[in-house]
Amino acid sequence: MADARPTPATTTIFERMSRLAQQLGAINLGQGYPDMPDPYELLDAAARALTEKSNQYPPMRGLAELRGAIADYYAREQGTGIADEEIVVTSGATEALAASFLALVHSGDEVILVQPLYDAYLPLVERAGGVARLIELTPPDWSLPLDALAAAITPRTRLIVLNTPNNPTGTVLDADTLAAVGALCERHDIILLCDEVWEAMLFGGAGHVSPIGIESLRRRTVKIGSAGKIFSLTGWKVGWAVAAPPLAARIAAQHQFLTFTTAPSLQHAVAEGLALPGDWHVAHRARYATARARFVAGLEAAGYRLLPTGGTWFVTVDLAASGLPADDAALAERMVREAGVASIPYAAFYADRECTGYLRLCFAKGDAMLDEAVARLAAFRRSVADG
Repeated sequence: MADARPTPATTTIFERMSRLAQQLGAINLGQGYPDMPDPYELLDAAARALTEKSNQYPPMRGLAELRGAIADYYAREQGTGIADEEIVVTSGATEALAASFLALVHSGDEVILVQPLYDAYLPLVERAGGVARLIELTPPDWSLPLDALAAAITPRTRLIVLNTPNNPTGTVLDADTLAAVGALCERHDIILLCDEVWEAMLFGGAGHVSPIGIESLRRRTVKIGSAGKIFSLTGWKVGWAVAAPPLAARIAAQHQFLTFTTAPSLQHAVAEGLALPGDWHVAHRARYATARARFVAGLEAAGYRLLPTGGTWFVTVDLAASGLPADDAALAERMVREAGVASIPYAAFYADRECTGYLRLCFAKGDAMLDEAVARLAAFRRSVADG
């Protein structure tokens, strides 16, 4: 466990690696966005809404149609009962996170963050005046260390932040683990902020378990969701926060001074998308399961060793087990320049590590791109090992 160091005001590695990939003509498996056909049902809905519906300010907390669709979607997919006044629609999940931190964290409050972590968490905590306390998931299964979590709690702890399915590890928290977290939150009167943007990208048959569905956490959880991840339309930036009415009201009060609202045409389209039948969502996810299987098989045949993942669009390369140098940041730099494949080093997901020994690669790409990436990575591994 450690106190977080201040974060420098620099461009994120995701933006830097994407820009470098573009400059070098490399295959970009770093930043998490798909290279597959967009779902035409959503595009058609957005186009119709743009010409047939209002383009003026929608309600600050989101269109009634979208809030209703979010509640209905979670009732079908996760068995949760969510009321209209518990939903705040935002301009992307990162804005939902920002509004939540600003609403719930005051100067000097402590926030427990779990590494590896999405890179926005720490700077957002700092902007809210909070102090981050860091604990770490335990590889190779990246299990949540409940003892370390309990030890990190102090009288100043206001918030615990979890991410399930986790980016970058792809691991998923089960009901028993969440119930144990709920017991801690009840005992110490702590709010749980749970980033669940990858909830619709699970592989292996297990359903998503949200802390909203855990009795001890129902009234003290903020659930963050993302239409961009559910529908693979990352540029749309439509997200939401779901929380008990008193918490949702505080989040909405911050949201109104951040973006205030989100494009109404996109809100209408997302509402239609969430109402699509379950078979549509299964088929949409299956495209990514197929791409994942193809990429994993290719990498393993090329000598790469991967850690198990249960969700997201990413796989994790264990560098040492793959016969490669463990300095992930340095290797990622070499890989994009020498192999023409951009990745993200796990070190980017830590506030206090220069290297970790793991790389994240995105598989949400078409067959031809994945096959070419595997060929380049196979040649790169051979050249490094022979060197």
